[in-house]
Order: sequence, then structure tokens, then C-alpha cells
Amino acid sequence: MSSQPKFASADPRLAVLDRQFRLLIDGKMVSSSQTFDVFNPANNAVIAQAPDGTVDQVEQAIQAAKRAFKSWSRLSADERADYVTRYANALEARKEELAALLTLEQGKPFHSMATGEVDASIYWVREVAKRRLEPEVIEDTDEHVVEVHHTPLGVVGAITPWNFPVLLGLWKIAPCLLTGNTMVLKPSPYTPLTSLFFGEIAADIFPAGVLNIVSGGNDIGQYMTTHNDIAKISFTGSTATGQKVMQSGACNLKRITLELGGNDAAVVLPDAEWRSIIPTLFDAAFGNSGQWCIAVKRLYVHSSIHSEFVKAFVEYAQSKRVGDGMDSSTDLGPIQNKMQYNKLLSLFKDTREKGYKFALGGEIDESQAGNFVPVTIVDNPPEDSRIVKEEPFGPILPILSFDDVEDVIQRVNDTSFGLAGSVWGGDRQKAIDVAKRIEAGTVWVNEIHIHGIDIPFGGHKMSGMGVENGHEGLCEFTNSKTYMFRK
Repeated sequence: MSSQPKFASADPRLAVLDRQFRLLIDGKMVSSSQTFDVFNPANNAVIAQAPDGTVDQVEQAIQAAKRAFKSWSRLSADERADYVTRYANALEARKEELAALLTLEQGKPFHSMATGEVDASIYWVREVAKRRLEPEVIEDTDEHVVEVHHTPLGVVGAITPWNFPVLLGLWKIAPCLLTGNTMVLKPSPYTPLTSLFFGEIAADIFPAGVLNIVSGGNDIGQYMTTHNDIAKISFTGSTATGQKVMQSGACNLKRITLELGGNDAAVVLPDAEWRSIIPTLFDAAFGNSGQWCIAVKRLYVHSSIHSEFVKAFVEYAQSKRVGDGMDSSTDLGPIQNKMQYNKLLSLFKDTREKGYKFALGGEIDESQAGNFVPVTIVDNPPEDSRIVKEEPFGPILPILSFDDVEDVIQRVNDTSFGLAGSVWGGDRQKAIDVAKRIEAGTVWVNEIHIHGIDIPFGGHKMSGMGVENGHEGLCEFTNSKTYMFRK
């Protein structure tokens, strides 16, 4: 795998960094007394300073959101949708800048995953604005009426991760505001710039206090999760942090949505057209350099085709280039931050020391300036190995062999995670039968990573609670309220 390429200093896409990044509080762009460095993971150079929001500034944002909720929640759904649609249009006008900023701070290739994430996010915002939660009439007789309405919660605290900061931020903003809530959003300190940028855009769209964005460290996230004026926390991140969020939210019985880690399995049955699906499975495992909660992290292939499959998979993987996301020839970017990079160093070391077989890769060149990790494939490690049991969140994949369906289902389900999975087979019904027995919130058959505005997404077991997207996802931002009327 290649080391990181250079990009020209005159690259016009770098102009997006020529600004002061500020917080959005009560409709105003404001600075903070302290800043922190933001790094380009392709070379670990400092590219910007982000405002290090204080607890006092978070408090100001919460109180601004609380004030704004009174008038915002009284608007009709159509009126709020008009604001959200205008926001999508404003994001569309700045999408090239947003994609460049995403690559610079997160690392994903500009020409593919970054532009794709931004385009998908804008589409999501625009489409969410078209959805409505209509009252449901339970009973309507000559004497009595019963209706169920969905009423907004109040101030929502959103905490977003560093792997998909644009998409996952807007996944929360659009349904939250559409349903009549206001928001305080805290992005990951590793990737704050994109959130601050679309906060800058939001300042010209929404009434003061409706959306507030405050970057900073873990202390302000903790402050949000324990605050009595925040009615809900929507969190995407690790299971360990999600557990802490849930504990903190008990202070006022906050509504909680947690989209957490996964150790997703893909099962390739013996009758699958396996050669044709190798590019799809590669992208599903290694897209965003494996930094994806729903990435394929365990690939089970029937023993009758396992050896041939591994050989062909390796051949395909060797055609992929790891490098700087600003280079148009890059397929996979760097690991976003040193913390995750060091976790991968530990996992790679363990895999080598245990003597497991590397079909490809296995050595991380620590002399490189950027956080580059080669595409790595481990051939048939033990089921109890770290590389099988843990979520690596990086470009390393075990390909495991199985002999019968009962065995593979038991192995797939032998995990505390339950986010997603996939099954691949020529006999569609047999593949569906296997899928029905996988313990996960989403299971695809002969496809993968299909999402939609109206498709709910959420995890089972320790992969989270609640859902995002779809009718259920909108309902997560509301209280169910029953009205009964005597005629």
C-alpha cells in the first residue's frame, strides 16, 4: 500500500480553512476564550483552531434553545418544514466547501466518500422535511373520540462522532427541528469543523436559539447529559460512552437514542455467486477505511469456497490505494485520529504475536506522517481471537470458514453487539431464513448498506437503543399524547 501523496498548496479547496471557526449560540456566531488544534489525519499537521466551548457557553446555548422552543414548537409542521428545506438549499450552495472540509479534518477521499456523504446528507434533510407525524384516531363514535398526537420534547442534546460528522449530524438536526424541538449539538473534538461550518450556514436560516452548535471537550458533553433542561440526548458513538450517557440521563429520565458499536457479520453461503459480490463486500468492509459502525467486521465464507474466495478477495484488495483523501487516486484515507490508530497498532500486534495468518497486509508503517493503515486480511483466525471478538474500527478483516448453517448462526450471534449483518446466497429463501435468525437491528440479503428516509435504523443488544430514520425515528423526538373528547 502506498504512503500518503502530497497535494498542491495552491489547491483552491484549501480556501475553506481561511476563516475563523466559531460557535453558534442563540443565532449568533461567537468565539470562545480558548481554542484547540484540529489535525489533518493525512499528515497530522494542524489545519485550524476550533473554539473550545465552555460550560458557561453550553449553558447559554441550552437556555437559548429553551426560550426558542416556545415559539418554534407553536409553528405548524409545514412552517418548520419550510425552514428545514431552506437549510437544505443553503447547504447545497456550499456543498463543495463542506466536502473539502470533511476530507481535510476526517480524511475520507474527497472525490468519493466525502462528496457522497455531503450529497446524501443534503438529500436527507430535504426529504425529512416532507415527512409528517399525523394524529392517529383510535376511536370515533357518536359519543367519544380518542386521538394520539406526537408532541415535541423540548431541548434536544445531540452528540456526534468523528467518522461521519456531516451525515450523522444532519440525521439528528432535520427530524429534531421538524418535529418542533430545538437543539444543542456537540460535535466530536476530532472533527468539529464541518459542524461549525454548517452551523455558520444555519445562522442565516433558523430563528435565534433553534439550533446551537458548541464544540469542545468531554466536559461539555457530560454537562449536557446531566442537564435538567435537556429533554433528550441523541448520541452516536462507542458502546462504553453510550453506557455513560444512559447513566447520566437518568437525572431527569431523559429520552435517549443511542446508536453504538457493532461487530457486524456477513455470511456467504455455498451457493452464492461469490465472485461477483467481492467488490461489494470489500467496500462494505473497508469503506471509510473500516471506520464505520455497520462495516462488515467478520466475514464468514462456506468452507467449500473459502480458499478460492480469500485468494480472489486479496487480489481485488491489492488494487486499492491508501493515501491522502485530497488525491484523486486515493481509494481509502487515513485513520482519523491517533487514539484509534494506536488501538489498531495494539490489535495488529496481538494478531501477529498470536501467529494468525495474514493473507494481506499486517504491518503498519509507523514512520509515515499520516495515520495510514494498510488493507489487512486475516485468514481464518480462531473464533475467540481479539480480531474476531472486538470491533476494530479500521481496515482489518478476518475471513472465517464455516461448514454448516447452524454453526455459523451460533457464531454470528455469539457477541454482545447487534447492529447489522448480511447474508449472501443463490437460494433467496434459504438466505432469508438465515437472516431471520441473526440477532441484529438490520439484516440485508444479497445487498448491504441500503438506507432510506423511511427505513428505521437501530441496534439490538449493546449496539444501542431506539432508532433513527423512518416513522419510528421521527417519533423518537416526540412524546405520545392521548386526547379523549366526550361529544
